Amino acid sequence: MSRVLNIQEVMQHLPHRYPFLLVDRVLDWAPNDYLTAIKNVTFNEPYFQGHFPVRPIMPGVLITEAMAQATGILAFASQGDKPNDDSLYMLVGLDDVSFRRIVEPGDQLTLHVRQKRLIRNLGIFECEARVGDEVAASATIKCIAKDVTA
Repeated sequence: MSRVLNIQEVMQHLPHRYPFLLVDRVLDWAPNDYLTAIKNVTFNEPYFQGHFPVRPIMPGVLITEAMAQATGILAFASQGDKPNDDSLYMLVGLDDVSFRRIVEPGDQLTLHVRQKRLIRNLGIFECEARVGDEVAASATIKCIAKDVTA
């Protein structure tokens, strides 16, 4: 069994689409344990037009969102489930968020996610985003599966 997920498989596990899909490939994962994914940061991303035109920098909130999306893939893939119109996997908490390195066009973010706990529908994950050997950001992320039927 391959533990790599290509972009088509990533999109099966996330409801996000361009320009807000922030995971390009999953390199490895183990159910209810960990996931390693990548986000290729390219100059043509729409947020670089305004953040900042003189020195394009990926916003920290989008680095955090990329880590959160990686937790969603791990949660859905671990359950053998996929997003549907009746429920969403939503970010409900961020703790110990730290930004340590600028992320700019041409960088490749490697997203490392480790599941700490799963309590009912609430998942708690230790996350780190790296560029090469350098930590760009880290956080403890809490997400919950939520029914959103009208």
